[in-house]
Amino acid sequence: MYRKRINMTPPQILAIGFGVVIILGAFLLTLPIATVNGKGCPWLNALFTSTSATCVTGLIVADTGTYFSRFGQVVIALLIQVGGLGFMSMSVLFALALGKRILLKERLIVQEALNQINVEGIIRVTKFLLGVTFIIEGVAAFILTIRWAPDLGWGKAVYYGIFHSVSGFCNAGFDLFSVSMVNYRGDITVNLVMTSLIIIGGIGVTVLVDLANGISHRKMKFSLHTKMVLSITAILIVVGTVVIFLLEVNNPHTLGNISWKEKILASYFQAVVPRTAGFNSVPIGELHEVTLFFMVILMFIGASPGSTGGGIKTTTFGTISLLILSLIKGKNEVEVFDRTIPKETIFKSLTIFLISLGLVVVATMVMLITEKANLIQVLFEVVSAFGTVGLSTGLTPTLTPLGKVIIIFTMFLGRVGPLTLAFALTERMRKGSQIRHPEEKINVG
Repeated sequence: MYRKRINMTPPQILAIGFGVVIILGAFLLTLPIATVNGKGCPWLNALFTSTSATCVTGLIVADTGTYFSRFGQVVIALLIQVGGLGFMSMSVLFALALGKRILLKERLIVQEALNQINVEGIIRVTKFLLGVTFIIEGVAAFILTIRWAPDLGWGKAVYYGIFHSVSGFCNAGFDLFSVSMVNYRGDITVNLVMTSLIIIGGIGVTVLVDLANGISHRKMKFSLHTKMVLSITAILIVVGTVVIFLLEVNNPHTLGNISWKEKILASYFQAVVPRTAGFNSVPIGELHEVTLFFMVILMFIGASPGSTGGGIKTTTFGTISLLILSLIKGKNEVEVFDRTIPKETIFKSLTIFLISLGLVVVATMVMLITEKANLIQVLFEVVSAFGTVGLSTGLTPTLTPLGKVIIIFTMFLGRVGPLTLAFALTERMRKGSQIRHPEEKINVG
């Protein structure tokens, strides 16, 4: 008799862990206590909602604020927090609270979950992430509570402040207002707090640690990763704000009939949220098709590695863009900030981009068959699911059962897939064959 020992890789454990959390969340949402009508959420809708919350997407088939009870909303908030930070980070928190030792296997899984290069100091990074998360969410919840107290009353304002703070920092996009932030599109406090949560949550733990170390040691020398993330994030926000403003400034259904202050704030808000947080301050279904397509590009790029957001990631987009510029200039190396990007990183970026694009194309083609919607609506929905964004033109509640299943898998792969792929590519490159075959040119272009 032999016992086979099952050894799972960190990506496999992460994927299974996310799956377990999703199934558990779906079960809780099917309970009668989870919905206002006391009947519980139907299984497919519960699975869809649980996947959307755990994968911090924000797509909904039923209004969170009116369909789900307080119990159901708390379950969704907990799923968002676990999904945003990663279930392994939460496991480390509980283990530390119980005084348990974190073994090497667990450290490797946490390293993969946080997308860190080295396992050394990974528990310290996790502690920092958890501390920063709860502090930022607490401060944001306090500010939102003060702002909403006159409108909602103190009890409801506290609850709404906590829920939207968690949803914002984790880039989830779930809201309790039914119309998202449309009623606060001209409110500077709400706009700045929510966009700040989204941006901070979307730049990644590596950048946060680097910034904290640089500021604490008064040495403003940051890594190439941090410089690229901050630069690309700033460029995307500025360009996004300007483009959305110019495209929608005369649209009577979005920016056309509101004040200039609201036009600017709404343009800025809608430039930030496609970076994987599905809030909106203007009706998404009323945007021009060209604006929707531009937002598809922003959603596909997404947030940064090791963050609460999805997409192919800012650094992947940046690396491919720099590669194109280098080829146009006739350079053999990809250089930025006086540094050369390794070919391994370039190959990995191209692979992630092409596989992600392939996933989006296949899902879009299938849903064009199953759903009664035009190309831009379906493409917007699919990319929103893949980028774990949560924005929708209004298609989500009308999805067919097969359409819901496709979006569920797209959300799951969008959240777990890129991490798994990046790890697998790195391992394969390390273990690859050292044999080199003769080169021979082919005609391209």
